[in-house]
Amino acid sequence: MAEFLDPIVDSSALPRPRVGAPSLPESHRTIAIPSTASWLRKIFAFAGPGYLVAVGYMDPGNWATDLGGGSKFGYALLSVVLMSNLMAMLLQALSAKLGIVTGRDLAQACRESYSRPVAIGLWIVCEIAIAACDLAEVLGSAVALNLLFHIPLLFGVILTAMDILIVLLLQGRGFRLLEALVITLILAIAACFAYEIFFARPLWHEAAHGFVPSLDLFRNKEMLYIAIGILGATVMPHNLYLHSSLVQTRAFGFEPKQRREALRYAIFDSTFALGFALFINAAILVLGAAAFHSRGMHEVAEIADAYKLLTPVLGASLASVLFACALLASGQNSTLTGTLAGQIVMEGFLQIRLKPWLRRLITRSIAIIPAIIVIGIWGEGKVTALIILSQVVLSFQLPFAVVPLVRFTSDRRKMGEFANSRITAIISWIVAVVILGLNFEYLWLIYRGAA
Repeated sequence: MAEFLDPIVDSSALPRPRVGAPSLPESHRTIAIPSTASWLRKIFAFAGPGYLVAVGYMDPGNWATDLGGGSKFGYALLSVVLMSNLMAMLLQALSAKLGIVTGRDLAQACRESYSRPVAIGLWIVCEIAIAACDLAEVLGSAVALNLLFHIPLLFGVILTAMDILIVLLLQGRGFRLLEALVITLILAIAACFAYEIFFARPLWHEAAHGFVPSLDLFRNKEMLYIAIGILGATVMPHNLYLHSSLVQTRAFGFEPKQRREALRYAIFDSTFALGFALFINAAILVLGAAAFHSRGMHEVAEIADAYKLLTPVLGASLASVLFACALLASGQNSTLTGTLAGQIVMEGFLQIRLKPWLRRLITRSIAIIPAIIVIGIWGEGKVTALIILSQVVLSFQLPFAVVPLVRFTSDRRKMGEFANSRITAIISWIVAVVILGLNFEYLWLIYRGAA
């Protein structure tokens, strides 16, 4: 895949990456890459950033959209899960390429390439996306605390603001520890869903057919709404900013051969990690289809309802508890990477450096306020609907990150011999058009419905 994304073009000079004022300066190039080590040791040396990125593809926002899609439409939306993850693999590979080749993250590249008003506009859009993602994490963690420990949702939402202490503790002890914790939580989430799927006994033949796209997606407004939510929950716009910075935590060489090797291992890392995300997203949807849709329960979209029904429906004593534990692990995992993404975006676009705890407190406050309002006015029953809405908002922010990313990585002046090949550029632009098309199609269906 690295060769596909990174053709050799001898006619173009390779730009030397800028090393001044990097994002995440406390972690920049802190992880050594042994030049004479075996390929296996190098895989482990580069492993990490992809898993931090993959966390955003399995956060509580995914749970709400996948669970709702599975219970209402069975296995039909598995094709959207697959398509979203394939898009994510391509876009994250381009993000890694931008960071490794230019020494800039996507936010820095936008600031340097666009006028200040445009850059400020892109920053605002990205902050909205981060706040929407953070909202899903806040609500998901609060729901998990409520299910496991019966903590009231309103108090749980406020309690989630305290996770900034976890971020501060881990950042002070080295980036590798943060990566190790994230990977451990991902494996725990995967193990929980393996248990659930074993007892759910899905219809694998129907599930296989679900991976084939259907035209019903464009005819059914409700199905399209959930599909856009799945797309927004899977392909996170701020993850494109995050990955382009995280790959720079590795101290690879600046020579073309060394950067080509770094790119190859970084793409392997992210693609393999996103494979876990694909498994978990598909498992949530399959669980909704097998446990609820197949039994005529087509309206199980609330996470709390799924928790209450899983044990009696599946006949497995730990089904509900493990479901809630995985949800809590997912929410906490996402808060860690959300902090890093927020720091990268603010520093990259505005060149303003805030202490991580202050940055996290600001972001969390933006997410907590609408959560408190919704719970206070409409009650706890609207939590999942708010999570799904936050993921639809994310989907509408995607083009503002995807278009600059594809444009920059296709620019030979920025990328030199690492610029996208014609076929890679075409496929990347198709991905951007698909995202735009789904969003506009949904707006058109809403307009027709209103008319």
